[in-house]
Amino acid sequence: MRLSVAAWISHGRVQRRMGYGPRSRLDLLRNLVTGLVRHERIEAPYARVDEMRFYAERLIDYAKCGDNDPKAMRMANFWLTEKDLIHKLFKVLAPRFQPYSRNYTRMLQIPNRDHIDRAKMAVIEYKGNPFPPLPIPHRDSEKTLVNQLLKGYKDDVLQTKGAHLLEGQAGTAV
Repeated sequence: MRLSVAAWISHGRVQRRMGYGPRSRLDLLRNLVTGLVRHERIEAPYARVDEMRFYAERLIDYAKCGDNDPKAMRMANFWLTEKDLIHKLFKVLAPRFQPYSRNYTRMLQIPNRDHIDRAKMAVIEYKGNPFPPLPIPHRDSEKTLVNQLLKGYKDDVLQTKGAHLLEGQAGTAV
């Protein structure tokens, strides 16, 4: 069986498929957003966290309008499955992010689940949460090609400057 070019075209599908259909996808995202508002830091598979991040930040954007705004209340009522969190959203989280204009969340990739399904995992958290900060992994980029070339260039420049300095000192000593 040959694959045609039409099999590679997305045909307008721009979101990830998570679950058994659109309703299942929405329920999953709503539960993740609710968990993030409740705990302010959650761990989930990377694809789910990446998809949910937009909705969590948009919810804060609406909450910053205040609890008197009907659209903000509708959004909070839809996205939060536990209704006791609506008070926390408007009275705790929205004032915390009032000076910010965007980027209310921080997302970090963590090691895969080795013993279950090797899923790529991530942690998402609201900024300014009461938990200790997560260590940001720093890649050792000393061995990359660009850095090796820059290091060689720097060594060459230092050697040529050193040779010029030695020639200058030898000329003044005579």
